Amino acid sequence: MTANTAPRFTASSTAAEVVAGIDLTGKRAVVTGAASGIGVETARALASAGAQVTLAVRDRAAGERAAADITATTGSTAVRVAPLDRADQVSVAAFTANWDDPLHLLVNNAAVMACPLARTPEGWELQFATNHLGHFALTKGLHRHLAAAGGARVVSVSSSAHHRSPVVFDDVHCAEREYQAWDAYAQSKTANVLFGVSATTRWAADGITVNALMPGSISTNLQRHVDLEEIARARAAAGVTEVRRKSPEQGAATSVYVATAPELEGLGGKYFEDCAEAGPFVPGTNRGVADHALDPEAADRLWEVSLRTLAG
Repeated sequence: MTANTAPRFTASSTAAEVVAGIDLTGKRAVVTGAASGIGVETARALASAGAQVTLAVRDRAAGERAAADITATTGSTAVRVAPLDRADQVSVAAFTANWDDPLHLLVNNAAVMACPLARTPEGWELQFATNHLGHFALTKGLHRHLAAAGGARVVSVSSSAHHRSPVVFDDVHCAEREYQAWDAYAQSKTANVLFGVSATTRWAADGITVNALMPGSISTNLQRHVDLEEIARARAAAGVTEVRRKSPEQGAATSVYVATAPELEGLGGKYFEDCAEAGPFVPGTNRGVADHALDPEAADRLWEVSLRTLAG
């Protein structure tokens, strides 16, 4: 499907509607940040279609509650919980080391948004470390399992905030420039899109595709560091005057679409919104994908920077 093809779904579609009629029996899926918000709704939809779903979460107790809720609403007994803290490379390495099966679907959903300046023990800026480096390390660590699945899909939840900033390669971790929470968030969301551009090219022979998406404007725990007025001010500063709000079930729809839609088989390195491939960024709106997020040279540079950073 391309941006010019009439979509099967709309901004109002829910994850349950998107997955209706799709059989994921025998498929294994991992969803990060699946204890609440669009993560739990993504996991619920995949489980309802028959997938064995692992909730990769920081809070094990919250994950167990989410798993019980998913089982109660779908009847699936194949919902598991595993600890994962993407800001902790030891935790990421433990998760990948403990995974033994082919992996058909990986939804890199979890994120931190516009938090006060914080750094990991390595000195990495927390939003870039959590939103990009953690998922980069997780996906690379699971690469052989994705390859073993044949036709695996990786879904990266990005944001229209990526319009605000490219990856600032000269100072990724805000060591020299003044820290601006929204700019740091924006570059991490651009990184989510660029990862898909490079990974799809590098892993094409393994049958792995990676796509990014904007889920929409949803009130979830992601906004715990900001209030709605602050978000509104940030949008106004970018010239965005109208934003459509979504429920978590609607917000999860595009993730589920990218993970399961038959027409997207073999398609990677793209950016989606409202269950359709996005067109170019439209200034004054939160629509479309910015050129800097699809730049193949920036994507390859980010890949190499990420490898060097993780290597220490």
